[in-house]
Amino acid sequence: MIEALRSALRQHAPTLATAPLAALPDLGLAHAHVRLEGTGVLARLPKQSQVGLPPLEHLAFEAACFERAAPGGHAPRLLGLLPPSPALPRGGLLVEHIAGRPARLPQDLPALARALASLHGLPLPPPVRRAPLPDPPDTLLALRELIAEQALQLDAAGIEPAARVLIDRELARFDALCRATPRPPRQLIAFDAHPGNFVIEPGGRAVLVDLEKARYGPAALDLAHATLHTSTTWDLASHAELTPAQVLGFLRSWEEAVGPAQAAAQRPWLVPLRRAMWLWSVTWCASWRVGSAQPAARGDAAPRSDDALLHHVAGRVDSYLSAPVVRAVCEEAEMLDSALAPEVSAAR
Repeated sequence: MIEALRSALRQHAPTLATAPLAALPDLGLAHAHVRLEGTGVLARLPKQSQVGLPPLEHLAFEAACFERAAPGGHAPRLLGLLPPSPALPRGGLLVEHIAGRPARLPQDLPALARALASLHGLPLPPPVRRAPLPDPPDTLLALRELIAEQALQLDAAGIEPAARVLIDRELARFDALCRATPRPPRQLIAFDAHPGNFVIEPGGRAVLVDLEKARYGPAALDLAHATLHTSTTWDLASHAELTPAQVLGFLRSWEEAVGPAQAAAQRPWLVPLRRAMWLWSVTWCASWRVGSAQPAARGDAAPRSDDALLHHVAGRVDSYLSAPVVRAVCEEAEMLDSALAPEVSAAR
């Protein structure tokens, strides 16, 4: 991978080609990361397209994610693009390297809330300027389609009956929500805002460093992804099990950062879309469990995930699909629903 990157730099970014290259630990399924020492640049090398695009279109999509998020002040700047080549069949992006540490929960929750508020508070471009980021006519139905596609693997995933009953109940609840008339407001969202995707700078600023799934949709999905059990326990470095009170504190911090108008508009959706984001996560787990049992069919030279990372992911998936964890997540949603009910009623 290092030599392939060096070759690509010689051709497309010659001023960086002599920089020492340091591969970062393999912590994610979507990208390998290489730091260009002494330059302030980080190379992001896709292992796959999580949005199903061919390599060049995928790079353009990721570039747009960074360009749209950067004006908020809590995302790395896009610095360059390495097109697909024989050396790097999926190409790569050159972005600003953010120096810092992993998020520590719950103490960094206010910083994460401010970072997400910076994204959600950006002006919404007119529809003709939102491509290539997804901007579905109906954000709820688009999410339902994603969940339904992944849910096709629930039977093959071998989920415990007690967990399956609860998952099916939540799927039915979300179907009912989609059949209702109201729709949430949309903003630029990350759609991958779990705490492991943030870096905390020495001054305390939280920076969202992984933006390969950005789109236009409800901010409540990001707020859920930042605090759900399936997110806060995903990465070892930021591992934490939050209490409902800590989740509520995070939501208060976000509301203070975005202001009363957006807070009031989003409040009725906080718990319903928290449930929906969990459904996306848990059905992704089912899909991953089934897919990981199939023999790999890749033939390109793109970076691949380490065995240690795959073992970690398998352990997380097993936990998230277990009946006790599924039950705990559903019970937490009920507690948050009760806690927020008076404010939701007042907002309506």
